[in-house]
Amino acid sequence: MSLDLTLDLTPTKLDLLLDNLVEHGWFEWPNAVSDSLCEALLAEVETYDEEGALQRAGVGRGELHQLNRDVRRDQIKWLNSRTAAQVQYLAQMAELQMQLNRALFLGLFEYESHFALYKKGDFYKKHLDSFRGNANRMVTTVLYLNPNWQADWGGELVIYNEDSSQTLATVLPEMGKLVVFMSEQIPHEVLPTLHPRVSVAGWFRLNNSIAGNIDPAR
Repeated sequence: MSLDLTLDLTPTKLDLLLDNLVEHGWFEWPNAVSDSLCEALLAEVETYDEEGALQRAGVGRGELHQLNRDVRRDQIKWLNSRTAAQVQYLAQMAELQMQLNRALFLGLFEYESHFALYKKGDFYKKHLDSFRGNANRMVTTVLYLNPNWQADWGGELVIYNEDSSQTLATVLPEMGKLVVFMSEQIPHEVLPTLHPRVSVAGWFRLNNSIAGNIDPAR
């Protein structure tokens, strides 16, 4: 696989992304990432699953982290830049980080991401990725790796307004689609899936370093 380290981020597409983040807090971007890269990332997840290398995802961070299958049932593995596909994808996210900082002055410091595999019946109930006053994760990205996704398979991402009183969008997890939203602003959930569903979830984070420690334990 040849390495393409840039997103197809034309000025028009960039303006549309920025405008939607500012005005609505979220943006759905079909065909943002090439099929060839998505297929390479998907193959990694399938191998990790066969090898038993995925781990049950929890909720909360640090000392508050816990497994709760009533809330979340996906399995994850953190990206570590050890494959060409990961290097390529993380380079694209670094470009996006630069563009967001340049246009919106967000002060995004780093990006963390993991693969997420939802098997039949798995879900993730409504939640926020970060809470106001505890700024850490600022912008969320979700890249979908699922070829030929069918609408009757479930597994949609549901995006709500800030007080969860209104559904803003129901997003099919189709290959190459990237969803970007403000982590503190947009409640969201993953509906139960009837078919294995794979994504790369990621977060642009602020630098919360203290006492010489780079952004304490996550």
